[in-house]
Amino acid sequence: MKRTQLTMRDVAKALGLSVSTVSKALSGSYEISAATRSKVLEFAAEKDYVPNPIAKSLKYGESKSIGVVLSTVDNHFYCKVIDGIESVAHQHGYNIIISQSHESYEREVLNVKNLTSRAIDGLLISPSTETVDYDFLKNLQQEGLKVVLFDRITNKMDTHKIASDNFQAAYKATAHFIENGFKRIAHIGGSPNVSITIDRLEGYKKALLDNNRDIDDKYIQYCHHSGKTVEEVEEAIIHLLNLKYPPDAIFTATDRITTKTFFSLKRQKIMIPQQIALMGFTNTQLADVISPSLSRIRQPAFEMGQLAMNKLLELIKRKKVVPDYETIVLNTTLEFYESTEKIVAVHL
Repeated sequence: MKRTQLTMRDVAKALGLSVSTVSKALSGSYEISAATRSKVLEFAAEKDYVPNPIAKSLKYGESKSIGVVLSTVDNHFYCKVIDGIESVAHQHGYNIIISQSHESYEREVLNVKNLTSRAIDGLLISPSTETVDYDFLKNLQQEGLKVVLFDRITNKMDTHKIASDNFQAAYKATAHFIENGFKRIAHIGGSPNVSITIDRLEGYKKALLDNNRDIDDKYIQYCHHSGKTVEEVEEAIIHLLNLKYPPDAIFTATDRITTKTFFSLKRQKIMIPQQIALMGFTNTQLADVISPSLSRIRQPAFEMGQLAMNKLLELIKRKKVVPDYETIVLNTTLEFYESTEKIVAVHL
């Protein structure tokens, strides 16, 4: 249901003024007397009225600005996504404004509110790990804002969505461990309510079942902020190391979890891959130069950014035609290096 919102026309009618007069009073025009301006501002404050920046943008034309909301730019994957977005945006004369949620729903909503106050033409968003309610985005859609989801997607709203084939990537990574003789394969995922966590966990489980392996919940750990802190990753690792039969391989589900797991194992003097093999999602440039070199799943981040921006431009340029929304799933690349080689094991 579309939310009820006070319009400038409503304010003008209530005060017996013209829409033009109200508009000029709100913008502080010298053409309006101090008494009238005070009257309008007092009424607006009393009724909690805020001019609709989206409507303003639609009236006066494109702002040529795009809002981008993601968890953090301190992430190799998102850096490449931004590069892809910019490559298309700048080609079409658009600027992008980047905002970080730091995995906070409250901050995400505030960031989106701040972006729409600038009358952006569209929004590209990868929701935070805390986001389960998408009404704030759906309300903005109803008001005319064009929204495209990327990386972390949901079936709770209709729009274009761009994601990686997380299930198949996780399946193949887990199967690789099995093919190389590893017996106890653990999984460290992100927040359990995020789409990528769900899909990657399902791929891991399916590979185990297809190879007649049991699914043991003791070997499945979650980092509820997707590896935002070292502490949450180390807590998961310590749990696994303290098991009666610790894992001999770990599959990790996000860029930050993967790199933090690698360095945490090194700090604890765990030999990779002799004691524990490691493979995970990461786009880090360092994967093949650290020791041992890190097997990883590389996502097409640049292409994802390009596609997301192109789909947003399609929505912006449409004139009152209901679009056929697409969910585009991109293939990943698995790269195998030293961290998953089967070497004569040194048991813990």
